[in-house]
Amino acid sequence: MSDSLSLTELVFNASPVVQGVMALLLAMSIMSWAIIFAKSFQLKKAREAANEFDELFWNTPELSTLYTQLNNGEVPMTGSSLIFDAGFKEFVRLKKQGVTDTSDLVTGTQRVMKVAFTKQAEILENRIASLATVGSSSPYIGLFGTVWGVMHAFSSLGDVQNATLSTVAPGISEALIATAIGLFAAIPASVAFNRLTVKADKLITQYENFAEGFLTIIQRQAHMAEHAKDKE
Repeated sequence: MSDSLSLTELVFNASPVVQGVMALLLAMSIMSWAIIFAKSFQLKKAREAANEFDELFWNTPELSTLYTQLNNGEVPMTGSSLIFDAGFKEFVRLKKQGVTDTSDLVTGTQRVMKVAFTKQAEILENRIASLATVGSSSPYIGLFGTVWGVMHAFSSLGDVQNATLSTVAPGISEALIATAIGLFAAIPASVAFNRLTVKADKLITQYENFAEGFLTIIQRQAHMAEHAKDKE
């Protein structure tokens, strides 16, 4: 291939519209890779924190002790620990208000925990959908650039009396680069979207399992408190 058909020359000699498409696809690719690295790191740290807190939670005999450690900064406030903090705080608040009915205590605690859980799920899923947008739209944007480039290449042949392959090839080549860049942006984004979605869903399931286990303990303690009051 001659120097006139090198990749750099093809990009710089492309029409302004095709160059704009390439620039847009390049920006989308950079954005998707930034999201991939950031979300991968975030999900990894969140999974480690969830595993550590789950182990600490099930090995701590008194929930009040764990709650104190959280508020003293001895345990990181993230993920499962935030769900626990919100739920236990509401449980203690309801008891201080004189609520003794087990159903009321459990319902109030569950409501607050659901809000905290939803916030954590939103944090985990944040920006992952952007990868799906890049993965689905990039090929079409690249195809648009290719179609426009082919149209531009053939329209420029109107002034050429004897069109040959060497005359058409540069225009077709520069047009096809747009599709190639579109696929380059789309494929990693689509693969990363699937992988990160699975990881986020697993972590959200782990939060759900923790919340159910914690709520069971709250219900048991509420029953014990209610029975103790009935005996009095």
